[in-house]
Amino acid sequence: MIESGAWLAAGRLNASAAQDDPRTVAARTRFFGAGIVDPDTGAVRADRVVLSWVGCTTYALAMAGAVFLLDAWVPRLTSTGYVPATPQDLVDLAPAAIFIGHGHFDHAGDAGRIAEASGALVYGTADHGVNIRAQVTDPTFRTVALGDASSAPGERHEFSVGPVQITAVRHVHSAPTAPERPGGSAPFFPRPDWRALVRHPPSPAGVLQSAPRLRDPEGGTLLYQFRVPGFSLVWHDSAGPLTEKAPQVFDVFADLPPTDLQIGAVQGFNQITNGLRDPRRYIEAIRPKLFVPSHHDNWLPGLTASAATYDAPLRAELARLSVDQRPEFRPLHDPLDYLSPHRLTFPL
Repeated sequence: MIESGAWLAAGRLNASAAQDDPRTVAARTRFFGAGIVDPDTGAVRADRVVLSWVGCTTYALAMAGAVFLLDAWVPRLTSTGYVPATPQDLVDLAPAAIFIGHGHFDHAGDAGRIAEASGALVYGTADHGVNIRAQVTDPTFRTVALGDASSAPGERHEFSVGPVQITAVRHVHSAPTAPERPGGSAPFFPRPDWRALVRHPPSPAGVLQSAPRLRDPEGGTLLYQFRVPGFSLVWHDSAGPLTEKAPQVFDVFADLPPTDLQIGAVQGFNQITNGLRDPRRYIEAIRPKLFVPSHHDNWLPGLTASAATYDAPLRAELARLSVDQRPEFRPLHDPLDYLSPHRLTFPL
């Protein structure tokens, strides 16, 4: 039995959407676990941090009683059903806020419809907001701008949402650069895995829902740190070539409060010339206790690969860090670890 003091009243951040709604109770139980969610109200435990992976870099996050989405897109462009979730499932979670790392379709493609239906407030750059507002019909729909596409790398934004303190840092999107010698890493070409496409062929609805967002611009790229007493989480949905483009951002990362968990994108355009050097450099600056890779799953067969193919090169990159900088490594594998909250549950 969980004592009542362990629960934060459901929806103090979003009460009208969550309180006593059986759809929210069911969705939160599925995404966060039965021991985390009050079966009557849908409240989530205030003494836990729980993350549930929804494909690519989208995560449902329960933190100190608040429910958020990190990015907002359910993969279904080519492999409909590979991720066992729908945008409606994310609506039913009744998130208080949605945090966008960058504006490409595979990160923000469902943000408007989820936010409009759930009442969640969307945080991202002003440019993200323009594109997300174009997805909705409500003329009063608003977003929170954290800089814009022209903001300088390293720009910081400090704010709070409910019990959670948040720092957003402008960084850069992944991009190919010339091989770095010495210091770089060997090129990495993951082998395509077509089985997901065979087992989960595209559906007309999935294609039609995603196609209008295919040309959405990046609009700037943000890294977020979320903090509550006893725990801090860094999440970023891209890892760019800061070494060449904005090395000063490493100092901004290093200046963040200590990080317990870093969830970071590892697949990127620079892997064809510099391997997984860029994710390693992010880890080196942030110095988390635990690192979990993301944006490495096989939701777009032919251009992406199964997450397991990244395990060996990631372990090799981590081995290049000094022992005092080397985090624990916890890989998530698709499709087994989608919506598996037991993989990322932490006490406060």
